[in-house]
Amino acid sequence: MKIELSPFERQYLKGLAHPLNPVVMVGNQGLSESVIREIAINLDAHELIKVRVLGDDRDARVAMFDKICDDLGAAQVQHIGKLLVIYRPSDKARIVLPKNKKALKAK
Repeated sequence: MKIELSPFERQYLKGLAHPLNPVVMVGNQGLSESVIREIAINLDAHELIKVRVLGDDRDARVAMFDKICDDLGAAQVQHIGKLLVIYRPSDKARIVLPKNKKALKAK
């Protein structure tokens, strides 16, 4: 089950993700168990990651984004071009989401 984010939480995470480099690449073979496992490992380590998806089929990328977030209980932050930005809080929460827009502006 994926996590739902409010618009200002998503905006905050997009800002944090901007300088990040992709940590996982999904090749032309698509999502395999090992790719899902690698994404899960990186989410545990970083909470917020970028995944680069090769291939030109936008619908396939959207389907992959949905499957990754559903399988791993993560949140869809952004899908821009061939990059997917994914967030999942870990036990040792490093990212504290703002509760409201005022908290977002105070940062």
